[in-house]
Amino acid sequence: MHSIRTRFTVGILLLTVAGLALPVIPSTRAGDHGREPGLPSPLCNSLQVPPGNEVAEHAFAVGSQVYRWNGAAWDFVAPVATLSPDAGHTAVVGIHYAGPTWDNNGGSKVVGRRVAACSPDPTAIPWLLLEAASTTGPGVFSSVTFIQRVNTAGGLAPATPGSSVGEVVAVPYSAEYFFYRADD
Repeated sequence: MHSIRTRFTVGILLLTVAGLALPVIPSTRAGDHGREPGLPSPLCNSLQVPPGNEVAEHAFAVGSQVYRWNGAAWDFVAPVATLSPDAGHTAVVGIHYAGPTWDNNGGSKVVGRRVAACSPDPTAIPWLLLEAASTTGPGVFSSVTFIQRVNTAGGLAPATPGSSVGEVVAVPYSAEYFFYRADD
């Protein structure tokens, strides 16, 4: 029963975030392509993308990190976020959810696998380097090789215990995602 309720809750959260999003457009600003994020060195050197890859897409995420209370600790369930082409979130270019998975409005999808992490801000979820585990569909995500999550704010599990086993909370977060592809 808890599993069905949790899936329902996460689904409702995803629909809520998507419903609050602004009008949809097909791709990010052309000026953002090729710009790599600044990484604090040496703390985040492990997040460097291997040579031979270039930025294909840059998106700003706003949403929630979902956690479930297991009776002793908060377990991470999934991210639920919309992706925008700019920090002002003037439009939606895709969504981010469990997997971790990113779907682009152009019809492509990438699922990532965590490679490395660093925590330059103790009040926010870690910055990550992920490798593409799979890609599908036509569009910008179809050729993604690596993903970086940087400039995170919020999203940490609650510091206080849950009130009952199975309780689910959604903690607001924001981040920037950089999607890389192999150089042509």
